[in-house]
Amino acid sequence: MKADTASLRPVQAIVVGASAGGVEALLSIFTGLKTGFRLPIIVVLHVPDERRSQLAEVFSRRISLPVKEVDDKEPILQGTLYFAAPGYHVSVERDRSFSLSREERVHYSRPSIDYLFESAADVYQHALAAILLTGANQDGAHGLEMVSQQGGLTIVQDPDEALVSTMPNAALARLKPDYILPLHGIGRLLVELERIECY
Repeated sequence: MKADTASLRPVQAIVVGASAGGVEALLSIFTGLKTGFRLPIIVVLHVPDERRSQLAEVFSRRISLPVKEVDDKEPILQGTLYFAAPGYHVSVERDRSFSLSREERVHYSRPSIDYLFESAADVYQHALAAILLTGANQDGAHGLEMVSQQGGLTIVQDPDEALVSTMPNAALARLKPDYILPLHGIGRLLVELERIECY
């Protein structure tokens, strides 16, 4: 685990996965982002898929970035926070647009964190940062490993702080991430990633 940010390299996109306890964790790391934050952030948060998600509405009232639910085939825009729609896997395509699918669930989940992380790792490679937060299953551990193998930046929430530590611990059993941080540290890291991207 690196404690300092001196060795950070620029990234072009950020992907985030969370499950149980994720709304509060996401609000904690995103509320410090200022208007004009330039990196796209794509989030998979496990929610029941039988009803429409209110995530975009909730977050747009609380943070400074434009927030929206992912639409199929739309291009990924800088400075936008995207949430995966309930019931659909989200993948990143070569032309840096989104693709939605109804393929089989992964770790009982659709959208799946693994699905997003793996596709984003293929496209962005070393220019991707992936963050795995609190959650009650194994989703995201394999995807985070793929991000690491492509040279991307990997960040795991400190399991001792996570509301449910299963997901962070599953990732830590598979790889040594670049950072293991509490939420306030992850929030600061996002600000730093955007700062170095602007140079």
